[in-house]
Amino acid sequence: MKNAFLGIDIGSISTKGTIIDENDRILCGDYLYTKGDPLEAVRTLLKNLETKFDALQYRVAAVGTTGSARKLIGAALDAVVVKNEITAHAVGTTSIHPDVRTIFEIGGQDSKIIILRGGVVTDYAMNTLCAAGTGAFISNQAARLDIPVEDFGGVALRSTDPTPIAARCTVFAESDLVHKLQIGCSKEDIAAGLCRAIVLNYLNNVAKGKKIEPPVVFQGGVSKNIGVVKAFENETGHEIIVDENGHLAGAYGVAILARRSGALRPFDFRVADVDFRIAGKSCGRCANNCEVICVFRDGTLVDSWGNRCERGSVAVPSR
Repeated sequence: MKNAFLGIDIGSISTKGTIIDENDRILCGDYLYTKGDPLEAVRTLLKNLETKFDALQYRVAAVGTTGSARKLIGAALDAVVVKNEITAHAVGTTSIHPDVRTIFEIGGQDSKIIILRGGVVTDYAMNTLCAAGTGAFISNQAARLDIPVEDFGGVALRSTDPTPIAARCTVFAESDLVHKLQIGCSKEDIAAGLCRAIVLNYLNNVAKGKKIEPPVVFQGGVSKNIGVVKAFENETGHEIIVDENGHLAGAYGVAILARRSGALRPFDFRVADVDFRIAGKSCGRCANNCEVICVFRDGTLVDSWGNRCERGSVAVPSR
């Protein structure tokens, strides 16, 4: 039986998973909303992937995790690799586009830019403080305009005169959008204006001071919005590459890292039915008063973190 490797990217809005073979070919993948419960989202993700996975030819030999809940899910699934999003996205992207020099990524609640030279990350920046210009922002404005979010980009491309929208702040953007509707601007022009405002917000904040050089790859859920893609091309003057699996880039990258690690820790999909529990406790043994996070699997402690000194450590049984 051949080895396969599972990568999971657990974000605040969405959870992504891919399974690759030993040649880094994607065997299957899935994308769903986290809904504030990363453990439950991963349970659902694993069940979805299991239905697509060829268990007669392959076995999952190792797991890697990335994203905001990477440590929690890494502990729950006994991952061999737990990596930050910058590393995972860089590895995933360069495996598909080895000459990439700039990566744009806009997700549900945050965005990032990664600068690479010769396949190596030389600079990056992240924006996690403001929702303006993220997937959640677009979804909210699409709902306000009564446009299905999956159609938003196509509607924007029908515009002949994009309406300027102040999108540096979600509150100002929503107020401006309502005003533009009241004065008779078309939904097409407002949608196009929002796409352009999102791009300008990204370039003036996340990408500020960064030298954007092609090839440029655009990732994250917002990369599926063709209106935003077109606006990026207009504002940067570069062709914007959107990969078919760009929304899975982080999961793909950490699956590759799991394979490269050389560590084999066979994975069983039945772990989705295991009882996982998270418990937080204040240590109180020194002035730091650390909040220690403990992860239990079927009542057994499998990992803990958060302590800043040995007095707050919690003993974890050896494997």
